[in-house]
Amino acid sequence: MALKIVLKPGERIIIGGAVITNGKTTAQLLIENHVPILRQKEIMGENEASTPCRRIYLVIQLMYIDAGNLATHHHTYWNLVRDVLTAAPSTLPIIDRISDHILNNRYYQALKLTKKLIEYEEETVAHVRHPNRNV
Repeated sequence: MALKIVLKPGERIIIGGAVITNGKTTAQLLIENHVPILRQKEIMGENEASTPCRRIYLVIQLMYIDAGNLATHHHTYWNLVRDVLTAAPSTLPIIDRISDHILNNRYYQALKLTKKLIEYEEETVAHVRHPNRNV
């Protein structure tokens, strides 16, 4: 069964490693085989990877869409994870779940879970900046 994707005018999508930007009108695509797909709201640019957990998201995104450099991306991932766990051991449960997805080549599921890690990071940083405020 094909995956139907409707793109808004100007919306970007990555399909199988190709970055595609829609033109001025709505477009409808049917993807008939299994390829990595990321919609614009799921794509993180390098300039957006401004925190340790966002860098983890970026490298998992690269694992998903750039299989040709998987070994390099895995190496980067494990280094980033080590650094995050050293700084914030409380992230271990979620990082364990993300890593399980990585080890089983479920990169899209790892990306979705990494969004929760980013939320946790943001909440933690906000709490450190404002310790008397309930976050």
